[in-house]
Amino acid sequence: MAFIKISEQPSLYNDLEKKPVRELLEDINTEDQKVALAVRKAIPQIEKLVNEIVPRMKQGGRIFYMGAGTSGRLGVLDASEIPPTYGMPPTLVIGLIAGGDTALRNPVEKAEDDPDRGWQELQERHISDKDTVIGIAASGTTPYVIGALHQARACGILTACITSNPDSPMAAEAEFPIEMIVGPEYVTGSSRMKSGTGQKMILNMISTTVMIRLGRVKGNKMVNMQLTNQKLVDRGTRMVAEATGLPYEQAKNLLLMHGSVMHAVQAYQVQE
Repeated sequence: MAFIKISEQPSLYNDLEKKPVRELLEDINTEDQKVALAVRKAIPQIEKLVNEIVPRMKQGGRIFYMGAGTSGRLGVLDASEIPPTYGMPPTLVIGLIAGGDTALRNPVEKAEDDPDRGWQELQERHISDKDTVIGIAASGTTPYVIGALHQARACGILTACITSNPDSPMAAEAEFPIEMIVGPEYVTGSSRMKSGTGQKMILNMISTTVMIRLGRVKGNKMVNMQLTNQKLVDRGTRMVAEATGLPYEQAKNLLLMHGSVMHAVQAYQVQE
């Protein structure tokens, strides 16, 4: 039976160029409301994946996101936010995009059509069976991703994928396929819309939950965030002050001395 891409089926709306701005915006919003419900249905599979990732990362494993175009950019985005948010090294969650960093801003012709390049990039980073490879492709047919997943799984590496189509070739190569069925896009085939929104939501869920389980959050606070600007120093200072009862300036000095909320509070508790 031929594989049908729901994500590329005709839009449920027509004559978009004739619609007033308000109607366009309301229609897009109506479609976007379907995304959270589609993601919710995928939670059982996301849960299984996270439960497999955490023990591997506790043993030094890494997460590799792999995608092309919008999907690749979203993977790189999620990976790039882990160090400042959770104080983790940039080598633990890695986003790979077909065509390399150039493709973050400009399309790289035919980069996603190479089924061997993704696995080569993983080998260059000395991938091991402690690592996890998560392919991201709305279509579920990107050769760059499929090839990497195929080789990774054959080597006993944990594999998963995020797609907007059921029973895709990519899902067939992943141990944990996450199928987020959001339906046709508002602009036919424009997977940067609902599919991209859903991908971002799922990536947030995976990385945030993994970081919490790895102890990078205390209560509900980012106690390991990097202090890269005044806003974050102020936020961290208030966290330290709340946890220790110190006045603001003393809390700030303690924070800057130790470099993170967690270390500052731990140091204070030892002194006490």
